[in-house]
Amino acid sequence: MTWALLALAIASEVTATLSLRASEGLRRKRWIPVIVIGYLAAFSLLGAILAMGMPVGVAYGVWAAAGVAITAVLGRVIFKDHFSLVMGAGVALIAVGVGLIEFGGAH
Repeated sequence: MTWALLALAIASEVTATLSLRASEGLRRKRWIPVIVIGYLAAFSLLGAILAMGMPVGVAYGVWAAAGVAITAVLGRVIFKDHFSLVMGAGVALIAVGVGLIEFGGAH
């Protein structure tokens, strides 16, 4: 259950961050509710996950790393942001790091 909530927390944070980009510096006001609700949901879910007993290093590490990687990839797809081979290697390293954190947290 904690991993499902963590996935929702990541999705909420990524949605809020991409909406922040879409708002063009909050000039497009219609995005503000999505941003506020997304970040509130992300932090509330992260708090619930920690209250359920998931170690903070695992929860925050996976949340932050996955959020960065997914946001970078979707930023490229949705907004045509720059995404170099070096950035792609960074995303791959994040994926490996998240896997190591997950496996390391199980012991």
